[in-house]
Amino acid sequence: MNNKSHHTFHIPVMGTGYTIESPLKVGQYGINSVVPLTDHYIMEHLIKIHSEKNGFDYTETDAKDPNNRPAIVKNYLNLSHKIVQAKFESVKSSEFTEGSEITKYFELLPESSSLRQDYLNMLAAPEADKEALQAELRKGMTAGEIDVNIMTKLDGVNFDKEGNPLSSELNDAHAAIKGFATSDLTSSVVLSAGLNPRLYGYMATFDDFFPDENGIIKKRIVLKVSDYRSAMVQGRFLAKKGLWVSEFRIESGLNCGGHAFASDGYLLGPILKEFKENKEKLVEMLFAGYASALKSQKDIEVEKPFPVAYTVQGGVGDSDEHDMFIKYYGMESIGWGSPLMLVPEATTVDDFTLGVLKNGKEEDFYLSDVSPLGVPFNSVRGNWADIEKQKRIDAGKPGAACLKKFLQFNTEYTKYPACTSSIQYQKTKIAELTETISNKIELKAKIDKVVEKACLCVGLGNTIMEHYKLKLAKGDHGVVVCPGPNLAYFDKVSSLKEMIDHIYGKSSELFNSERPNVFVKELKIYMDYLKDKIEDCKEEFSAPDIKYFNAFKSNLQDGISYYKDLFSKGDEMFENMKEKALEDLSAYTQELSAMFVPQPAK
Repeated sequence: MNNKSHHTFHIPVMGTGYTIESPLKVGQYGINSVVPLTDHYIMEHLIKIHSEKNGFDYTETDAKDPNNRPAIVKNYLNLSHKIVQAKFESVKSSEFTEGSEITKYFELLPESSSLRQDYLNMLAAPEADKEALQAELRKGMTAGEIDVNIMTKLDGVNFDKEGNPLSSELNDAHAAIKGFATSDLTSSVVLSAGLNPRLYGYMATFDDFFPDENGIIKKRIVLKVSDYRSAMVQGRFLAKKGLWVSEFRIESGLNCGGHAFASDGYLLGPILKEFKENKEKLVEMLFAGYASALKSQKDIEVEKPFPVAYTVQGGVGDSDEHDMFIKYYGMESIGWGSPLMLVPEATTVDDFTLGVLKNGKEEDFYLSDVSPLGVPFNSVRGNWADIEKQKRIDAGKPGAACLKKFLQFNTEYTKYPACTSSIQYQKTKIAELTETISNKIELKAKIDKVVEKACLCVGLGNTIMEHYKLKLAKGDHGVVVCPGPNLAYFDKVSSLKEMIDHIYGKSSELFNSERPNVFVKELKIYMDYLKDKIEDCKEEFSAPDIKYFNAFKSNLQDGISYYKDLFSKGDEMFENMKEKALEDLSAYTQELSAMFVPQPAK
């Protein structure tokens, strides 16, 4: 991330459409945000829309041709960069008057920002001194970074129209990396969903990922990780390629939006504690391998490690928690995701989905099985995609037309990979189940599992299509939305200023007093997850299942002990949260103790 950022929060990636325009909305105010590089079809639409809106020439690029994917990604990022810089310069050159854009820039900054203090000093200074002070303020302003996200698992083989496999460089993640690496941006790529050796090796073929003669890395690497071990393993692998990790972005396994990757019961607090205690050790370990690889592969010598940032995201909901992550755990920036879905100035959300999110209650936000990847996926009841999916099921025509083909990984019935949400797969699977299962109750349960899968490729991008009133893809997939459970405690469509004031504690208008502490909420989600997993296996527990469940429960118990100690310390930082947190932890201790967990055979 940009080490010069004056803000202590960033907007993480959300879906394939929700944050794809965020830099164009907030970049001029110095706020970093993350663009998803999954859907180049949506990018091509936006290139046309924003080129025409800003008076730039537009030449269409055929998004259906896989050879064009890198170019479309590059074109969209370059256009975004051009627009953000123009907007930023406009803000920078505006007058320091009430309600002006430059005044808004400084009013949004946190009180802890030295630039904010300089601004306040300017306001209080004599009129004769203000012009010089304002010139200095303008010099200190920075635009927000246009960071990008690539889900490393979305890198299966693509095929041409004749069914021939295309080169690995035209795989979805590879093509997205090329588009980013060859763009004009100086920013970061956030790598999520785990280690992909082939992709990481491909990244090492682009010079922008290496330091230049001035020691500047133009394209930096951010690893989104769920624990310290993942940071070590992936960081080492990249170091051996001569690639430096500039940031470890720690995300809660389950208390987040989108796909959720459970961490065997390891909770966020203890994970952050491990990072806090081992930051320097991790950097030193990675630098040894990095310096050697950089010398041997690029003949570049470095004497000391480049800066490494540690950030966190997943479930944060008020300024006390925001400050805790920064001051107690030493995080440099906090990701505020789902609550920003209710801020049209920051994200792009169609009106129907905005209403669903605003009105959703705690029980409406849940971990679903809709993802074709087979990974739990955060969702909210009543979303448009589920309505359309149920219509097809009720009509006896389950499944979705497979149009974008980003999630084709299943070869159970086909020579070429298919998506488990597709009409082709679901029709074949249901026919097989109907022939092999005679028990009607069992058959219905199995079929329900099959038809639950939703088309994420189209659905997650349809918020853009609906927002701009573009024609939806055939079959009217609706809009898939992937909010974190934390959004249940926000029920107001807000302005950017209102939300940032909430983040920085300047206002408490958005605060829901019934909202549980971020750590306690995650604990509850993990406990419910464990109960559901045990229930799924209740007919027969295998030895690995039993081992897993017991380790999971033990990790939760260790996490509760850590939290009880943390909130009982008497630290002033925890004063506003400790009473309710300790009360909830006491109740969950009893609930966890009473939870049935199968024991190993003696």
